[in-house]
Amino acid sequence: MSSNPSPHFAIAIDGPAASGKSTLARLLAQRLGLTMVNSGAMYRAITWKILQQNIDPQDTAAIVKLLDLITIQCGSDGIMSTITIDGVDPGDALRAEAINNNVSTISAIPEVREKLIDLQRGYLTHSSVVMEGRDIGSVVFPDTPYKIYVDAAEHVRAARRGKDGEVDSIAKRDAADSKRTTAPLVVAEGATILDNSDHTIESGVAAAIEILRQQGLVIPD
Repeated sequence: MSSNPSPHFAIAIDGPAASGKSTLARLLAQRLGLTMVNSGAMYRAITWKILQQNIDPQDTAAIVKLLDLITIQCGSDGIMSTITIDGVDPGDALRAEAINNNVSTISAIPEVREKLIDLQRGYLTHSSVVMEGRDIGSVVFPDTPYKIYVDAAEHVRAARRGKDGEVDSIAKRDAADSKRTTAPLVVAEGATILDNSDHTIESGVAAAIEILRQQGLVIPD
């Protein structure tokens, strides 16, 4: 069964932490007039709520129970995706060190992924999207023909994380994302790899546009 029953389409942007996929996805969405969906923010919001409730990130049973008690609302401000939990937008709290340290653990829980994947697919009910994450092309929208895997050298990604004030280990994060049992980070079938190590923001967007054209997306000059 297709994961895209609507007339809208998804552009899947996957890749490891600090590869530049969020910036690329946002600028592509602006260029194409689509909604940009940051799936990572959704997992961070769940992690934020779990820590707010003083639940141990290793306590899967308590986390699954919490999922049935909270209200998650996903939407858009017309350009970017939005998320609230029980009516609260976590805002800048999503970038806190405690979130960085625990989001991979929370993201590996199958029930968490199942709930958020349903919400992610729901965006296509309303509009076409550029969605970035770690399993967008492999799990969320495996049928989309528009898939880019954004990568960059580890030292480049570590420098970007440090510049943003985030000090979690890139190697540790990569291992957690790639080795988890549920929806590990992989290069999705049909995806084109974009090495973003040496690109400027502008040249990276241009390269992505060319990839999408090669994949069959009609993009006006």
